[in-house]
Amino acid sequence: MMKHLFPVKSTRCYFKFFVSLALVQFLFSCAIDPKNVDVQLEQSKPEIKVTSYSDALDALGLMSEIYATGPLKIQSQGIGDETGTSVSTGGEIQRDITEIMKSTLNSVGGNVQFIEYDPAYIQNQMVTGYSSFTDKMIPDVVITGGITEFDRGLETRGHGTDVGAEATFTGLWSWLPSQTVSAEYNKAGKQGKARITLDFNLKNFQTLAGIKKMTTTNSMVVHKALANEEFAVSIFGPTFGRKGSIKKVQGRHNVVRLLVQASMIQLIGKYLGLPYWKLLDGAMADKVVIGRLTKRFYRMTEQEKILSSQEWLFLHGYDVNPTGKLDAQTKKALQKYNKFDPSKTSIDLDTFLRLYIDIPCNAKTLGRREKFARLHIEPSLTAHTAEPAQKYVKSQKKAAATPVKAEQRTAAAPPERAVTVTKRKTEQKNTVRGNAGIGRMLSDDEW
Repeated sequence: MMKHLFPVKSTRCYFKFFVSLALVQFLFSCAIDPKNVDVQLEQSKPEIKVTSYSDALDALGLMSEIYATGPLKIQSQGIGDETGTSVSTGGEIQRDITEIMKSTLNSVGGNVQFIEYDPAYIQNQMVTGYSSFTDKMIPDVVITGGITEFDRGLETRGHGTDVGAEATFTGLWSWLPSQTVSAEYNKAGKQGKARITLDFNLKNFQTLAGIKKMTTTNSMVVHKALANEEFAVSIFGPTFGRKGSIKKVQGRHNVVRLLVQASMIQLIGKYLGLPYWKLLDGAMADKVVIGRLTKRFYRMTEQEKILSSQEWLFLHGYDVNPTGKLDAQTKKALQKYNKFDPSKTSIDLDTFLRLYIDIPCNAKTLGRREKFARLHIEPSLTAHTAEPAQKYVKSQKKAAATPVKAEQRTAAAPPERAVTVTKRKTEQKNTVRGNAGIGRMLSDDEW
């Protein structure tokens, strides 16, 4: 309490000022009719959903073509919430994310072909006679998984600030509601964290067995925050002020989409043996891919190592021929690329890995890939053939010109079934051959 802080004359001047201010406030408030309150809604237009991984998915398809992985036919089972919190939290996360999986896999393109899993639809089409299994594609691999963690309330923090001041004046009229003037300011907020985790695995469609090391587990922390702010002034009783509040929640559904996209880039890239981590900001090199490449290096002959290096040098922009020999042209290209010692007679592991991982991922490199295929042979074959490229082409042409007997095609099976079996065996053989180079990592059995 402050008594006789100001002289009476000065106090009356302050009083007149505050009364005038209160009168202005009163007149202003009379001009506002609460029944006319209204709110304006923002208008928005439909827009294409673009995430931070949209370009990476597209680049992954381009990378599969540049590295000549061969076709990958991939299918996904129904993917959903395995935690059960989608029901208990009122749909805070999705119960079923299969459609997100479909759009993600189908957006990769390149050598990755998505095959939908919808047995009811296929069965209905067969019943109506519109379709059959004659022209259907058979998947190579199947993706399984789901939302495995949704930990809410991992951390909640609150903060606040309160400031207030009050002054009392004496010698004023007694009919005033109050003889004090005060001001208050308040600011408070709260922040919380939660975590969402998705797991995915890859299994062989034919054997239904899981493929070793082909798994991903990715988590993402999601945030929410609440803030309130208020300012008030009281002048001899009447009080006026302003306040506001805001609440922001990071979209849980959008986070699930991001996790699906990131996981598919990892899973497909890992299976095809691609340096996919170049497409993800801040990602580390995948030890599984590097390990497989290292094993391949030590299993290859010296000629195979040189053939692969010559192929990759061509993709880097150096015009070298796949001779399988460390000739002067190849050494010169290696010197420009990595300061290669011309006295060496073999390709070392570090050069082998760098040549493979650093292949540019752009349209120009894809053009050189197509040019290499036209000038020489299919690039994925160069890494595992013991013959020079020209001899390999001649042997393939000779084999294609050799007629196949009719009795060998039927092979003691009904005509329709014989055609199907022959087709499947041919597809399988071409798939292994087409992926035997810098594409899909071969298993120990395939080696």
